[in-house]
Amino acid sequence: MPNDVKTVLSILVLIVAAILAYWRGSPVRPDFSTFVMLTAVFMVVAMWIFPEAGVKEGQLKK
Repeated sequence: MPNDVKTVLSILVLIVAAILAYWRGSPVRPDFSTFVMLTAVFMVVAMWIFPEAGVKEGQLKK
């Protein structure tokens, strides 16, 4: 995934998680707000650390 797409996706995930965690009308229970934010941060960090699965160049069978 290109870095610009990862950046936009990371920002969107963190914004949505913050809205769900701290908005009063959210369907998420207020005592789970910390869990929601930690899970979102973990998912964003994991997306940046671990590469996508796929075939590397030169390993394709012809």
